[in-house]
Amino acid sequence: MADSLTPRAVWSPHVTVACVVADGDRYLIVEELVNGRLVYNQPAGHLENGENLASAALRETLEETGWTIQLEHLIGVHQWRSTEHGDSVLRFSFAGQPLSHDPLRPLDTGISRVLWLTRAEIAALGAQLRSPLVLLSIDAWLAGQRLPLSVLNSQLTEDPYP
Repeated sequence: MADSLTPRAVWSPHVTVACVVADGDRYLIVEELVNGRLVYNQPAGHLENGENLASAALRETLEETGWTIQLEHLIGVHQWRSTEHGDSVLRFSFAGQPLSHDPLRPLDTGISRVLWLTRAEIAALGAQLRSPLVLLSIDAWLAGQRLPLSVLNSQLTEDPYP
């Protein structure tokens, strides 16, 4: 047991956002190359310094898919230890509606293509899913898990480290 004079390491999870975007029974999925491996995921990525969660979700979806969406709900907050890098991930999963698509917009580095797949097609990808959070988020959405966006509160300033 450390005494009160011994500094303790601060836990620093990877804070990520992801969007479940449905069009009928199909979901927006990205195929991406990660560490030399082709994997499938929702549009997702890291929260940037000074950015709020909702803005990060909108940005990541646009950058990875060319789709502009409208966020509707927070589906949930999921904690997971990545098998990719071994670190903890804290993922905020959102539900969004597709608004418009820019097919000429360049996609983020590593994104091979954008797909619309059914839940069964996504489940069939098995070990090619980037994480178990892909199906967890879709299943939570299908089960009706929806929190209002008003549960999110951001008190960011111009300088996050005044």
